Amino acid sequence: MILISNTPKETGLIARDLIKKNIKKIFKEHAMVIALEGELGAGKTTFAKAFARALGIKAHITSPTFVLIKNYKVHFEDYESLIHIDAYRLKNFKDLLPLGIKEIITNPRNIVLIEWADRVKSILPKNYIKIHIDHINETTRKINIL
Repeated sequence: MILISNTPKETGLIARDLIKKNIKKIFKEHAMVIALEGELGAGKTTFAKAFARALGIKAHITSPTFVLIKNYKVHFEDYESLIHIDAYRLKNFKDLLPLGIKEIITNPRNIVLIEWADRVKSILPKNYIKIHIDHINETTRKINIL
């Protein structure tokens, strides 16, 4: 599905709709994984912030570029945590192993949002939601949800 967003607020509405459409899906064997891809400045973090707000997270959301992983408690349906990962500085998934990525992804009570997911693609489960964001112009983004 390809959607066009003209503002960060519209991106937030797209994130909220994604939650509504997918939150009831039961991922029995692993977390709900959302893989965000796109060039630098395309809107991956904007999408992540909106997604977290839609889950009811009130904390200030920033991209975990230097800490790699941030964990936020959620009380939404059967989920307990939103795990926000930024793989920008990583060569591959092995850099996440000491941080418990296998346990994070195999826990069906987690929602895992990974920015720059293409860098750690081999660790992703078979069933995940891929979102690719492209610049159209300074304010407009094309959001492709696969």
